[in-house]
Amino acid sequence: MRKFEYKAVPAPNTGTKAKGVKTTEDRFALSMTEALNEMAADGWEYVRSETLPCSERKGLTGSQQTYQNVLIFRRLEAEALPLDRVTSRPLGVGDDIPEAADPEPPTRPLSAEPPAEGAAPSIRAVED
Repeated sequence: MRKFEYKAVPAPNTGTKAKGVKTTEDRFALSMTEALNEMAADGWEYVRSETLPCSERKGLTGSQQTYQNVLIFRRLEAEALPLDRVTSRPLGVGDDIPEAADPEPPTRPLSAEPPAEGAAPSIRAVED
């Protein structure tokens, strides 16, 4: 199963001034394009935008309801790195992966003698 990590970033609330971009809509579209392309360069995929309510303090005792716009992105979670058996720390880039210890002793070589005529072939270990 694929696992994703998510990130929410504030949506731009002003347009970016640029040569040839004159209207408010075009400036705002340029701001959104730059924000989306910047996140995509880091591997994030745009999912959706959300408008969420937020209670803010107003004055000494009051509060005010405002709304915040955020952009939601996701990307696949990175695979877990193998652990170093000695220190139980994740191995980083450039670290050597330790060789696995042999859990059982090596097997003895098999006999290379041809079977006798009429006998079924058999395999037997050669004694040292």
